[in-house]
Amino acid sequence: MGIATPPVYRQDEIWEEYFKGHSGDSDRAARIFANAGVETRHSVVDPRVEDVSTWSTAQRMQRYEIEAFPLAEEALAKALVSADIDAAELGLLAVVSCTGYATPGLDIRLAASLGASSDLQRLVVGHMGCYAAIPGLAAVADYVRLHRRPAALLCVELTSLHLQPSAALGVFNNEQAVAHSLFSDAAAAVVVVPDAPVGMEIGKIASRTDTAHTADMTWHVTDHGFRMGLSPRVPLVLARHAADTVNGLLAPTLTTADVDAYAVHPGGPRILDVVGKALALPESALTASREILREHGNCSSATILMVADRLRANNPEGGNTVAMAFGPGLTLYTAHLSGT
Repeated sequence: MGIATPPVYRQDEIWEEYFKGHSGDSDRAARIFANAGVETRHSVVDPRVEDVSTWSTAQRMQRYEIEAFPLAEEALAKALVSADIDAAELGLLAVVSCTGYATPGLDIRLAASLGASSDLQRLVVGHMGCYAAIPGLAAVADYVRLHRRPAALLCVELTSLHLQPSAALGVFNNEQAVAHSLFSDAAAAVVVVPDAPVGMEIGKIASRTDTAHTADMTWHVTDHGFRMGLSPRVPLVLARHAADTVNGLLAPTLTTADVDAYAVHPGGPRILDVVGKALALPESALTASREILREHGNCSSATILMVADRLRANNPEGGNTVAMAFGPGLTLYTAHLSGT
């Protein structure tokens, strides 16, 4: 694996120096920021210096092209070194992002910069949201199993480019306060190889989508970037399906008693609370998720790879890990990972 992040800033400082005024000095927004479970976050733009909230979507996409590439290149290069694989050996590069698009895209630019083979296959997964790393990982693993050739998954998310206009313009509300209190920028990559002597093995993938709640989480393209809609019902809906989805993932050979670790996407502290309760997890099972949320915020699709990487560092003995991430749909994606 490889992780890359842009400059860091403190949650309390960014509230006092920017979002307090941006929210119209809202008491409700202040409580949301204070209770987000985030202490530090990363951003390619500092709104105190460069306020992108009134930029057009075109301006934001232009900036995405500039900022995403070096982060993506750093994360993927780190993963290749970690796996002792040269870029020319890759058969597939899958790039996941819901925060920016361009053609030629990151997949083509990275292939050229890192010296990939001309027969490299490329896959771009867009606009699936925070759970997208897991279906991306499934596609990469399927390729490796079929072709017996290394492949890489790269998630790049620059959520800071989608800062919405201020309360003074009648846009910033509680839903936006929640989004802006949590989301952060990062790139995360993982290299998958056939028959690796060490590492985590990718097993079964399972998902559950509750289409009765499609309107509870949205990510729409607007004239001022991408705008999130986020209902307070989201944690409870996801928790309702967590146990059945995990049991289905593990069946028929395993049960939750065989699970050694959980990599749960930290969509927010309340999501971790209700999912932990639904799965009857001890608080220690969510330590890695809460650490990533506290130190990095919610980096959308990159986050679940960051949690898995932290779990591997915290639990060198390995074992069976259940990875779980959530997003629009409402959708819950899970993966069984085993090994160290």
